[in-house]
Amino acid sequence: DFDSQFDGVAMEFNAKRIRKKVDQFVKTNSKCFLQLYTIPPTDIISLDEFDKFGIERLHLLRAIERINLNGLPKFSEEWKSALYADLKKQKLKNYVEPPINSNEFDEIWRRDLISHFILRLAYCRTEDLRKWFISQEVDLFKAKYLNESKENIKQFFKLIKLNHSIVSLEEKKLKLEFLRNSSPGLSASKVLEYDYYKVPFTEALDLVRIRKVYLEKGLAYVPSCDFLPIVAAIFRQNLSQALVRTSRALPHLEEDERLTKLLMDFDKKYTGKDYSVATSDDVVTADMLESLSKQSFPLCMRQLHEKLRKEHHLKHHGRLQYGLFLKGIGVPLDEALKFWRTEFLKVIDMDKFDKMYSYNIRHSYGKEGKRVNYTPYSCLKIIMGSVGPGEHHGCPFKHSDINILRMKLLEYKVSQSGIEEIVGLVKAGHFQV
Repeated sequence: DFDSQFDGVAMEFNAKRIRKKVDQFVKTNSKCFLQLYTIPPTDIISLDEFDKFGIERLHLLRAIERINLNGLPKFSEEWKSALYADLKKQKLKNYVEPPINSNEFDEIWRRDLISHFILRLAYCRTEDLRKWFISQEVDLFKAKYLNESKENIKQFFKLIKLNHSIVSLEEKKLKLEFLRNSSPGLSASKVLEYDYYKVPFTEALDLVRIRKVYLEKGLAYVPSCDFLPIVAAIFRQNLSQALVRTSRALPHLEEDERLTKLLMDFDKKYTGKDYSVATSDDVVTADMLESLSKQSFPLCMRQLHEKLRKEHHLKHHGRLQYGLFLKGIGVPLDEALKFWRTEFLKVIDMDKFDKMYSYNIRHSYGKEGKRVNYTPYSCLKIIMGSVGPGEHHGCPFKHSDINILRMKLLEYKVSQSGIEEIVGLVKAGHFQV
């Protein structure tokens, strides 16, 4: 019985179907779309549906990752507009703005639950995979929370049995001045209108850090409008613990080889356009890369491009990181081969290039070997990787010496104030901001 093995957070499997357990109480008592995913679903679905739902969730989480990389302030109106536009194009907007229609709501609620647990299984295997999954799922949770009504949020608090005491109206009146001063933007009438919760200050450190909460006797007085960091921390902690438990139970899935194969390949699935064949739309050619590298490339990719142009060679990890990036920005297979061939033939002959390099380029586009269509590396994967002597891949903000980074930024005509700001973020460990 996999329920006992997964400690109540994973699914049961047999050779042909995936069974999942859901608490009917949640479905029948709330139209709130928020979930902590503490109880697995019970639906019986085929392996084809398993694959379909999992890929759908992957599209959703990678859309969030893409928007975060645009540099927009997280959860600002611009950020939300960009995310909704991206999800609308992929017909996934219901995951953050569920439909009003009851039947449609129930269906997207079900898909949300099932797809989450599918990717939980796929992304529990390593620390890096878990970190990526948690990061995107927490942002998805926050995006949903911001779309919920006050009534639904209250209902959600009841469902998750949030035990924090509510501050009485009488106490709010007594502490009105303190509560107003600690909640910029809230008028006296709003302070009296909003529910305030007494929370151990250790659960409200994000608000304490920016001095946006009233503290008394070890308790933080948090208004409902500022409660998102508290609930998101609960979500993150629950998910982190569940992923570790699920990873310990994975050996039991080896009985089903088809399922194991699906799970092992999920994080490598490519969810962008098929650039193995050139089309007239959004194609980036080899001849465009030099100017694009100066205008649009992130620092890690510009560094690899310049090393390749200078030395006409990159080591294995550098070729992988840069090659998959080129694929992701729209360089089709034939143009990729042309680009790499042009550089490498300056130091080796055609026969050696075909034997040593062209196979790997085709392989990365899913045209050789297992024909897995590999995805470009995420920022987190690049940051978490290691870089050896003489290698040029990785993240310049994480892996470069500060003085070398300064010189590089100066060379790229970044202002002195900009350089100091970047260096400050790097020293604080914020490599992805």
